[in-house]
Amino acid sequence: MDRHDGSDIDPADQWVLDPETGDYRLRLDSDTPPAPTVPRQGGRRARREEQRPAPAPAPAPGGRRRAGAATPRKAKRSTKRKVLMWTAGTLGFVLLAGSTGAWLLYRHLDGNIATVDVGTAGSKQATSKDAVNILVIGTDSREGLGAKYGDAGSVGHADTTILFHVAKDRSNATAMSIPRDMVTGIPDCPTKQKDGSVKTIPGTPKARFTPRFNQSLGQDGRDPGCTMRTVTKITGLPIDHFVLVNFEAVKTLSTAVGGVPVCLTHPIHDTTSDGEGSHLNLPEGPNKVQGEQALAFVRTRHSLKNGSDLDRIDLQKQFLASMIRQMKSGDTLSDPGKLFQLANAATKSLTVDTGIGGVAKLTDLAKDLNRVDPAHITFTTLPVVDNPAEVGFHATVVVDETKAPALFKAIKNDVSLTAAKKKPAAADSKLRGTKADPSQVRVVVYNAGGLRGAAQDTLEWLQNSEGVSHSTNGGNAPGGKQDRTTLAYGPDQADQARALAAMMRLPSGALHPGTADAGPRADMTLTLGGDYLGAGKPLADPDAVPDDIPQSHADKKACVG
Repeated sequence: MDRHDGSDIDPADQWVLDPETGDYRLRLDSDTPPAPTVPRQGGRRARREEQRPAPAPAPAPGGRRRAGAATPRKAKRSTKRKVLMWTAGTLGFVLLAGSTGAWLLYRHLDGNIATVDVGTAGSKQATSKDAVNILVIGTDSREGLGAKYGDAGSVGHADTTILFHVAKDRSNATAMSIPRDMVTGIPDCPTKQKDGSVKTIPGTPKARFTPRFNQSLGQDGRDPGCTMRTVTKITGLPIDHFVLVNFEAVKTLSTAVGGVPVCLTHPIHDTTSDGEGSHLNLPEGPNKVQGEQALAFVRTRHSLKNGSDLDRIDLQKQFLASMIRQMKSGDTLSDPGKLFQLANAATKSLTVDTGIGGVAKLTDLAKDLNRVDPAHITFTTLPVVDNPAEVGFHATVVVDETKAPALFKAIKNDVSLTAAKKKPAAADSKLRGTKADPSQVRVVVYNAGGLRGAAQDTLEWLQNSEGVSHSTNGGNAPGGKQDRTTLAYGPDQADQARALAAMMRLPSGALHPGTADAGPRADMTLTLGGDYLGAGKPLADPDAVPDDIPQSHADKKACVG
């Protein structure tokens, strides 16, 4: 872990407000008026003074400016313009969803940032034209905090982890929490040592009770790159960057924004005596937390309904959504003092990968990701079930294999979970309407990675069982393999497409209008993808997610607890 060194003088102190322009500029020695001097008679200084032209007189009130008169200074820039000049960086998880910082304090802030080289686990590019996956890791490290929060010697594990996925077109984002007590395998992990060498930490295969996900960080010297690799193994999603925050980060960031509004469905009074207890004491209804109280809010679990980590995740999602709203509020963006506090606290509290290590890179990333509307940022939790290997009290969970794959697929395909709830009525319109008689359906069938011989089997089924006589086998798809089954049809073939979709039990997301040869007697194109299970067997909608996946949204206030 590297941290840039700065000088003994805080660079922030070198910036001063110019009262004439309204801008901040670097303090110069000339800002301190020199002591008056008397030129020597007959000397060079006297001659220079004599050669200086007299200053132009000020124009008379209400009169025109005389030729050669000094040009007046530009008017002060508007408050909005100055705010835009200040706005640049990000903080913690909010660093990925809000726009803050101060480029005027670039050198100061740049010196605050700590980095970890995760090698091939991440991306070296701060921005991308593709989808972006960032892992936000809240560590429970107590190093330097004393016994106040429990084990004072703990190096920290992945106590709170959120996979933040931003769609390629930046139209939506999904923040998926990963339970720390989920039993999962951890892959081998190359880690860079202080002397520059690389040591591979052996992975741990999944057993009945171990390892838990939180052991992907800290355990046996694992760095954040190990957590990134573990998440990729679980979800199939490559991770580009990580942002690591500790206890102090929660305290300083919540204070810098002036407190984070939260709301509880019932009072919380955590009286747990050991170091794991949060000692949170909040009444039912709306509250505002910052500093120690904010940390207690995101840590508490003993006083919640089930006293579990899953309950705590609900509080954390509310806290982060509220932080995003607070970050984007006018009170924060229009106050240079708050912006500096925020940027300074963020850069001091965060550790990131070398791909985004530095204010310039973080600024580029923030500007890119800030294009996502908070209304389209959805919080959810990786679907899990109680560990079946445990009897009685369940301390661990495992991935829910019936629900999780659909969620992973939706995230991979940039499906907005916000829009998914509203989608069926509009999307299913492609399936509604008249259907052509099977004898009028014309289609060529291609195999693009489905079952071996799938095109021929489907052809025979269509002709012999469904009466689709105008069907042919196109063989292997010319475009190579594809994950999804698709049906492309022309503008005049909608009734044929609806008829074939009903036979094949295709979801609306598989239909692609206007992409086949035009004309009612042209062939539609049915391409069987990797999701194809056999003739007549239903395909899952590629744009759908399970109805009971929990969701909350960054633009909506809600009470939890």
